[in-house]
Amino acid sequence: MQTLFGQVIIPTAVHAEFLAIEHTARQPALAAAPWIKTTEISDPRLALVYLGLDRGESEVLALALERSARLVIMDERKGRRYAQRLALPLTGTLGLLLLAKEKQLITAVSPLIDQLQASNLFWVFGI
Repeated sequence: MQTLFGQVIIPTAVHAEFLAIEHTARQPALAAAPWIKTTEISDPRLALVYLGLDRGESEVLALALERSARLVIMDERKGRRYAQRLALPLTGTLGLLLLAKEKQLITAVSPLIDQLQASNLFWVFGI
């Protein structure tokens, strides 16, 4: 993602959610990616308006609006619907993989999807 975007900004809730699972492995990975910047939203109450979303997705939307994000990366269906209603530029994991393939950063998408599914990090239905 660094090659595609230079810098990725995540809200504190996403940072916490990421580290909540396999903290020992993920903490060094996050520390080794200084291009991922964790940022607090200026008014945490803004994340409370998105009913049905967890804190991470809510903060992503609030931060995206606050920062006039060039792109929101989200896979969660309800969060994507909110992003679309807010007219935020949106993609998901598959979109990132397709963009990386288009930019010739990866040679194939399918093996990466298989890896994500095997690790229970991603589910693809109806393909």
